Amino acid sequence: MPPRPPPPRLTHFLAIPLVTPTSRQQLQHSLSLFKDKVTQPNVASLPDGIPGQAIRPLGTLHLTLGVMSLTTPEKVEGVLGLLKSLEFVGVRPTSAKVEESKDKEKEKERPPPPLYITLQGLQSMHDPSKTSVLYTAPLDPDLRLYRSCVKLREVFKEFLVGEQRPLLLHATVVNTVYVKGRGVGTGAGRGGARRGRGDGGRDRGGRGGGRGRERLVLDARELLGEWEDFVWMKDVRVEKVAVLRMGAKVGECGEEEYEVEGEVDMPK
Repeated sequence: MPPRPPPPRLTHFLAIPLVTPTSRQQLQHSLSLFKDKVTQPNVASLPDGIPGQAIRPLGTLHLTLGVMSLTTPEKVEGVLGLLKSLEFVGVRPTSAKVEESKDKEKEKERPPPPLYITLQGLQSMHDPSKTSVLYTAPLDPDLRLYRSCVKLREVFKEFLVGEQRPLLLHATVVNTVYVKGRGVGTGAGRGGARRGRGDGGRDRGGRGGGRGRERLVLDARELLGEWEDFVWMKDVRVEKVAVLRMGAKVGECGEEEYEVEGEVDMPK
């Protein structure tokens, strides 16, 4: 059999940024409180608590809708052109065919009500007893946010790297792949935490998921219960849809964030 081709190099991702003028103060307070608590000794079976490097910076918080391999200028131009052409009535590009019925035409012209996000709780991407990624998820009782994001993925499907699993809307708050300089000796003999090979699961926005990296593993079972009802931010309007570059960097404001390749405003 011929060798399997290497996986595509991930360069960008389609996302809903979560840090807005409205949400910044809420998220900053929530992250600071969370970090103060979980970096204390003997948290998640770690003698020294969860390392601060594992807590994701404020500027990186987002909902990933899909990952991309835009390895040529033409591909970048193509996805940005599609992004700019979006109409958020039904989430379709402007070239989409419109039915001739006048009633339906009027319905399509009417902008949908804004989307609002409340982030609550803490969940694990893997088995909570041996995980490396923790996230919070949006409350979405009527699935309106989810359906809108699925429609967006459908519009951009020609640019997205294939993902067989259903979309999981989540904002990563802990990822131990970012912890540097900790020896493999930090293991079960010191309270149950150990190094393991994490595939990153769905947490691929920004680092390609850390595939092939050894990362610190946490026992987060108690944490999930303690933070189950915690509200990270409440009733924040979705302001933009963006194409972001993989790999967060320190920006001009001194805050780590993802570079914006292109973005469009959502209807108010």
